[in-house]
Amino acid sequence: MFIFAPPVRIPTQVHFRLPDRFRVRQRTAWSDPNRLGQEVDCFIEGPSFDRAGNLYFVDIPFGRIFRLSPGLDCALVAQYDGWPNGLKLDRDGRIFVADYKRGLVLIDPASGAAEPILASRNSEGFKGLNDLVFGADGALYFTDQGQTGMHDPTGRVFRLDPAGRLDLLMDTIPSPNGIVLNMAENRLFVAVTRQNAVWRAPLMRDGSVSKVGTFLQLSGGQAGPDGLALDREDGLYVCHLGIGVWRFDANGIPTHLIEPCVGHHMTNLAFGGRDNRELFITESDTGSILRCEAPVPGKAMYSHAPA
Repeated sequence: MFIFAPPVRIPTQVHFRLPDRFRVRQRTAWSDPNRLGQEVDCFIEGPSFDRAGNLYFVDIPFGRIFRLSPGLDCALVAQYDGWPNGLKLDRDGRIFVADYKRGLVLIDPASGAAEPILASRNSEGFKGLNDLVFGADGALYFTDQGQTGMHDPTGRVFRLDPAGRLDLLMDTIPSPNGIVLNMAENRLFVAVTRQNAVWRAPLMRDGSVSKVGTFLQLSGGQAGPDGLALDREDGLYVCHLGIGVWRFDANGIPTHLIEPCVGHHMTNLAFGGRDNRELFITESDTGSILRCEAPVPGKAMYSHAPA
């Protein structure tokens, strides 16, 4: 029984499809365990805008970073030996990537060079980074997912402060994935894919977390929640694989469901367009970016904050 009012359904349209010239269907070391041995020609993720309105996104199995201009010109920015997943720009326009194979990586958009800036913690490698988000103070929060799940609830969330200090905030998560901060930046939300849930972690004054709990318990879908985004009313957008993108209000009540027009894997999303009012969503089955108008403008990303 659904005890809330039916969510408003929002259709999408295809904004962009990765051109065939960038596609070669094959099995890869990434797709064998993560796509059950299927051949893939791309698996796009990590959408993020710069100040000029260019949309950056990644192609995980082939280690590629793309830039899509407002005029829909697509350029290959970088290709390297890695599995890039989450991507965010800081307020200086630098491109940070949560790379499953290489750790935290900095991408030079001019040369395409990929520089690992954090490949380990205390000489121990990461399990496999997934997604990241900047706070207004410049702190970078990121998830270390690897192959964790209900069988191995050891996924982690870290914070890297502007001075270079790395703090482990949580280490008992069964598959931490997307990550966002609320508007006040005193709560951290983490998509916990294999538990089909979203956790809420209050941030204490000393920077630690306390009383971490389940904010949303989802059901169904194909693999649980993936990417997250936040709007200016503290509405939380959750990419729920196989279903679409949910919007939940600040109390966790579902208000909207954004439905894919193609494919079944809406993996991550970013606000953009005029007044940050549009949503751009990576659909990884078809290598497409879908687009729709959001009911509330999105929270400004750190890349849009004044220097």
